Amino acid sequence: MNKWRYRFRTNGLFIKLFLVTVISIVAVSVLISWSTIRVSERLFIDTFSIINAKVLSQINAGFQSFNTAVVTVSNNMMQSGAVKQFLTEGDSDSLTMTKAYYNMHKQMDQIVPAIETYEMAIIVKGINGRTYATNRLIWPVDEADIDDHPVSLAAREEPRRLLYLADFSGEPVIIAAKAMMERSTGFVYGTLFMAMRESEFRGLYGSYTSEGNDIVILDRSGVILSSNRAELIGRQEPELLDVAAEIHDNDLDYVNRHILERDQIVLAEYLPFYDSYMVNLIDKRLILSSLSDTKTVGLIVFGIVVAALVIVYTISQRLTRSLTRLVKQISNIAKFEFAHYVSESGSYETRQLARAFNSMLDELKEYLAELEQAERRKRNAELEALQRQINPHFLYNTLASIKIMVKQGSREKASETINALIALLQNAIGDANETITVEREMENLNHYARIMEARNGDRIKFRDFVSPDCRDALVPKLMIQPFVENAFFHAFNTKTEGSVYVTVSRKGNTLVCEIADNGDGMEIGDGLPEARKSGRRHLFTGIGVRNVHERLRLLYGEPYGVRIQSRKGEGTRVRIELPHETEAKNAANI
Repeated sequence: MNKWRYRFRTNGLFIKLFLVTVISIVAVSVLISWSTIRVSERLFIDTFSIINAKVLSQINAGFQSFNTAVVTVSNNMMQSGAVKQFLTEGDSDSLTMTKAYYNMHKQMDQIVPAIETYEMAIIVKGINGRTYATNRLIWPVDEADIDDHPVSLAAREEPRRLLYLADFSGEPVIIAAKAMMERSTGFVYGTLFMAMRESEFRGLYGSYTSEGNDIVILDRSGVILSSNRAELIGRQEPELLDVAAEIHDNDLDYVNRHILERDQIVLAEYLPFYDSYMVNLIDKRLILSSLSDTKTVGLIVFGIVVAALVIVYTISQRLTRSLTRLVKQISNIAKFEFAHYVSESGSYETRQLARAFNSMLDELKEYLAELEQAERRKRNAELEALQRQINPHFLYNTLASIKIMVKQGSREKASETINALIALLQNAIGDANETITVEREMENLNHYARIMEARNGDRIKFRDFVSPDCRDALVPKLMIQPFVENAFFHAFNTKTEGSVYVTVSRKGNTLVCEIADNGDGMEIGDGLPEARKSGRRHLFTGIGVRNVHERLRLLYGEPYGVRIQSRKGEGTRVRIELPHETEAKNAANI
């Protein structure tokens, strides 16, 4: 795994160029193929929809012919006096009844030829209760129930219209129903039914359908009256009705919809004489599968891509080989190893890069040396400026405390406090670059602690312990001061009293200084001070925790610095690490 990672890292440029080229070639090939197929599909769909629109017009013409035959029968029936007499006269003797049925039979023989091309049954029911039927097998409804049948009720509600309805109680039947009515008076004297099996009605358009190319006759309530797909007959499809209405209302040629569990091309035409929609459903997947051979197109595209990739691989490898060698040399150079130059070989471009890299190393060495000196001078200047900024609040509060001691008669304690303040100020005014012994630094801390204990009424105790082998160790002046100051001013806001401990010990060649308190603590866990920005005000020197940490890093390097650990309610512990050096050791090194 590491070997492959190394190869990937050293050949990154070649791999990136190759991957970009691969993605580009594949993307272009796929997009072109996809666009071509999509354009072909769109052209095919448009052409197919135009052809199917003409087919729908032919089917519509057949429906009109059928409707004309039905209307002719309906008009002939209403204009026939024999039919009206049969449906309106009361009961009489058997001879009269026989004559009435005979006349009705002769009249029907004249009317029926108008629809003899269609297998239909004519059933008529009069207000006198008489019923006449040419064929009772097509719509086997009981005579006693015919008046209350939904078809009869619908015809009587709209007596002036010829209605096309369906009965799905048995074998599906399409029924043309019309109230027998006198035009002049509006008197309804019977109901005419012309029934046709749905399978026979399907013959009007069945020859124009095929697998994936279906016709649906849909009434205004969304019920499918007829279809070449028998499983759809009688189903309520409001979604299909909405699509058909959308096409008709917006005069659309076709729409694409996912409907009836398929992606379909939908064409629709409104049949006003049926008060229904004729909907043409075309299965897109089925008709488009024969349009293009996707497998063949895919193989061709794959072949083109593979050939292009072989060419690109060969050319890219030749172009990047010398550059890769240069990258390997550069990557093997360790951090800050500015004396490790790279060989100036390979192509012209690579030689120029190597020459420029070596020149850059020389310039970097000079620049870093100057930068280090400038940074030291800047840091020392900052520390000297901060060290001289004795906070006036600290002086004011300390002097105010001494004044109170004098008034209270504590002259000896006031004198000790003044001596501690003088010693503290002398130490602060000294050279910021100066290093002092741990013993002297602890003396300064004790002076500061004596002042703070005098001001706080001894509620915060200061304790220190220095290992004997650390007393002569050298530390930067005012290194521990900011942390003790923090403890006095910020660690005991909630708790009324406590202690601050300072310990100095040695761990190998490392000097370890720890400042701990049992005060309020903070929820900061365990981390480096540069990860946090502190807004705390340092009330004596202004030298903060962050400055101490950066100062140690600048003087001694990365391994050294400050680390803080604190928990809410458990106090705070600061650990300072720096090299263990003494005056004798420094003199020996010189």
